[in-house]
Amino acid sequence: MNEKEVLDIFNGKNALLTGHFKLSSGLHSKNYLQCALVLQYPDIAEKFSQEIAKRVSEEKIDVVVGPALGGVTLAYEIARALKVRGLFTERQEGVMVLRRGFTISTGEKALVAEDVITTGGSTKEVIEVVKKLGGIVVGVASIIDRSSEPVDFGVPFTALAKIKVETYKEEDCPLCKAKVPITKPGSRK
Repeated sequence: MNEKEVLDIFNGKNALLTGHFKLSSGLHSKNYLQCALVLQYPDIAEKFSQEIAKRVSEEKIDVVVGPALGGVTLAYEIARALKVRGLFTERQEGVMVLRRGFTISTGEKALVAEDVITTGGSTKEVIEVVKKLGGIVVGVASIIDRSSEPVDFGVPFTALAKIKVETYKEEDCPLCKAKVPITKPGSRK
């Protein structure tokens, strides 16, 4: 699967939105990738996850962990493709944690999965959760890398597609200056 095929799927499912969006990172953008519109189709989620699993297959992986909400389906599907456990972290009082009886044993090797990487903030929080529990993060994977600058996770990072989407700090946002109504579609409200 190549980058064009991935982006064609997003376009075909009307998952590349245009407007004025406040991203989970706090940045503003005129474009937003709504991965849920794509991942609602199990065959597409499976296809993306199998491709990621192929790309990370050289590494021994015991568990795949994704942040709620965007990484839940993807982490589960990649874990299924790799025949390992799939877990997710979530925010509790603003802090990313592993809940619901999920555990990571000391020395377990983890792949961290996220649907879209912009700044890598949530992904880095998941990495810290895994490390604090004694796990070893061996890689990061996403469907889309929309970061404006390369993000250093300290481990190999693979994305099925890279797209350039302009982002702005709120104070520099031309859409705010033009008084275009804003939407906050991400999982961090």
